[in-house]
Amino acid sequence: MSKYNVAVVGANGAVGEEILRVLEEIDFPLAKLVPLASARSLGQSVEFNGKELAIKELTETVFDEEEIQIALFSAGGSVSAKFAPFAVKAGAVVVDNTSHFRMDKDVPLVVPEVNPEDIALWKDTGIIANPNCSTIQMVQALKPLDSAFGLKRVDVATYQATSGAGKTAMEELVNQMQAFFAFKLDEAEHTKFPHQIAINVIPQIDSFTESGYTKEELKMVNETTKIMHKNIALSATCVRVPTLRGHAEALTLTFENSVKAQNAREILAASPNIIVLDTPEEGVYPMPILSMDQNETFVGRIRNDLFDDKILHMFIVADNLRVGAATNAVRIAQKWVEMQEEK
Repeated sequence: MSKYNVAVVGANGAVGEEILRVLEEIDFPLAKLVPLASARSLGQSVEFNGKELAIKELTETVFDEEEIQIALFSAGGSVSAKFAPFAVKAGAVVVDNTSHFRMDKDVPLVVPEVNPEDIALWKDTGIIANPNCSTIQMVQALKPLDSAFGLKRVDVATYQATSGAGKTAMEELVNQMQAFFAFKLDEAEHTKFPHQIAINVIPQIDSFTESGYTKEELKMVNETTKIMHKNIALSATCVRVPTLRGHAEALTLTFENSVKAQNAREILAASPNIIVLDTPEEGVYPMPILSMDQNETFVGRIRNDLFDDKILHMFIVADNLRVGAATNAVRIAQKWVEMQEEK
């Protein structure tokens, strides 16, 4: 297999660090890894395969200079908007982890377990978009069940960890908890969230729109349609909770046909990168703490509705920095590499 020059943009951010760890774990066919960040990070380094790699400055010419073939972006939408075109111009395929390109009609939005065939559309723009973290884990479970029973509607409530808002958001939670135990919580600041997050939950992620839904909630609606190539009625309520890692989702799924919980368990257990944890009488079910540092999506509490045999309920958890970001981006890159090797 050929080896590839890979750049990680935002290599010292929360997701960038996870991308490096995933690349290590799967033994990606690397010829060279180039960590990139803003000029503020010059002089810093990242660890990869036991070595310290100096961070290079993200510039308009660095992709050409380093002969980059795959560029994994995770440094914010404005950074992707400015620099992704330069990576493409240099001949690289861009896998972008921000929201900037997701709904561009010419850019494929990919979850490899769901729509890997869309990766082939990368040539139109040179860019492949990575979906929102809460969308990725959800559609991984939706796809096999839709294929089996015909999905009509999804109602989802999310319980999203602070890491979804970045490193400083995690620090804000930790600082507030320290202040709480020091009886100084009233002195703790909140800048990353609209309210105190410690010992609280906030039913708002991103800003509200005229519809009454937040932008995060509408991302789940629109991205699910684009990824699954199907107009599925979907309503989301996205909630920030005081955990560090691991997004959880409570799903109510309405199908065209009747469905039995046991059949759904068997289908999900046989689906790629899904682990069923569903013996609740023994206290076995998905929880954020079980998903940390894992590359799989965990599904449990699978049960039939009490009143309608076409409705199923379940609970899904995945590490948002991995499955919801880094792992999915690397899996896209893996599939892209496989396609190049097959030529």
